[in-house]
Amino acid sequence: MRVLGIDPGLRNMGWGIIDVAGPRISHVANGVCHSQASDELATRLLSLFDQLTEVVRSYSPDCAAVEQTFVNKDAVATLKLGQARAVALLVPAQAGLPIGEYAPNAVKKTVVGVGHAAKQQVEHMIKLQLPGAKLAGPDAVDALAIAITHSFHAQSSSRLTAALKKATA
Repeated sequence: MRVLGIDPGLRNMGWGIIDVAGPRISHVANGVCHSQASDELATRLLSLFDQLTEVVRSYSPDCAAVEQTFVNKDAVATLKLGQARAVALLVPAQAGLPIGEYAPNAVKKTVVGVGHAAKQQVEHMIKLQLPGAKLAGPDAVDALAIAITHSFHAQSSSRLTAALKKATA
């Protein structure tokens, strides 16, 4: 299974792709889609859409995972982040991919073991789990963490489904 993780952002949208084979995960690629703050909002969103569409086209993931938006004190910034998140959901949906959504604390808890882990702890664990991966920055690290979280949840779900099927047979 190839998983695309997306960390939504209007200026920097991180993405990371891993391959999952049973309990093994391996790094495929990671990067950041950028938009220019000087451009109009619609132009920025279109740029992110085009860049993320190219990632999906180039790497052919089987599924995607997107981090849920948190609400902060700046309503305008939250709204803009929500619009970038819409792009992060739309691109994989348009490609027909199933999409998982995860809260930031759930991602940290899965990858580090603590829901309020620092960014440095997340990066350290990503480096341990994906040795040799050249990380494109903090947004790409978060995206890889989201992809790993999705792979763990997908495997747990499939094991539960198999166990339930066996129990009812």
